[in-house]
Amino acid sequence: MLLSAVCFTVMNLLVKYLSHFGGGELVFFRAIGSLFFTMSYLRYHKISIFGNQKKLLIYRGLAGVTSMCLFFMSVNYLPIGSAVSLRYISPIFATILAVFFLREKVKPIQWLFFLMAFGGVLMIKGFDPNINSYGLLLILFSALFSGVVYVLINKIGQKDHPVVIVNYFMWISVIVGGILSIFNWKTPIGIEWVILLSLGIFGYFGQLFMTKAFQSQATNKIVSLKYIEVIFTMIAGVFWFSDVYPIMSLIGTLLVITGLILNIIYRSK
Repeated sequence: MLLSAVCFTVMNLLVKYLSHFGGGELVFFRAIGSLFFTMSYLRYHKISIFGNQKKLLIYRGLAGVTSMCLFFMSVNYLPIGSAVSLRYISPIFATILAVFFLREKVKPIQWLFFLMAFGGVLMIKGFDPNINSYGLLLILFSALFSGVVYVLINKIGQKDHPVVIVNYFMWISVIVGGILSIFNWKTPIGIEWVILLSLGIFGYFGQLFMTKAFQSQATNKIVSLKYIEVIFTMIAGVFWFSDVYPIMSLIGTLLVITGLILNIIYRSK
């Protein structure tokens, strides 16, 4: 889980560094880098790339690419640490959507945890002058569509291989990102080609390490370490981009993470 957090942190920082490229172009290169691994895996193991639930797989891919594109756009307006922490409220949206579409039940104490997390969001917005309202709107919608992804993956269940699901996501991202790039293409220069392609590499291994961590039979013990990505990204953002976080904004971030971790612990019990 720690290796996963490091990979995702590096990817987040590179996205911020490359924010002068359009969101569509970043999505395109992020997907191209990962497709090399997903396609190689499926071909090697002789797994069909088309899957069994094509309609749900396409919906998952569209929701995923929308969330990713909005996140990449938001880093133009927000400190990278704040963008990552605010995107992590997606489980709240996922739970609310699951109540309506999957008939899941939510205990009253879980709503208290979610209220704590939303209170943290309000503190981040209210006490951090660097939080742009448009950027906040982008990242909240990114979190919403990320919540939709969770619900769709739950709906897909075990009927499709996890790499098939990711592969659909990457192909749809290549298509959507490529189309969006046509209208705002900026040709990379020199090392920028390597950095852009590395987005997909770090993203893929971040996902791989996180999956292996969840398969380690100790999910309840290590799941909270998922949120250390926020801490890593904030610290790195301070040194690399000279980001400044007011103390009340940091407390708000802590409330968001605490509320989400408490919900995870409660559900696991």
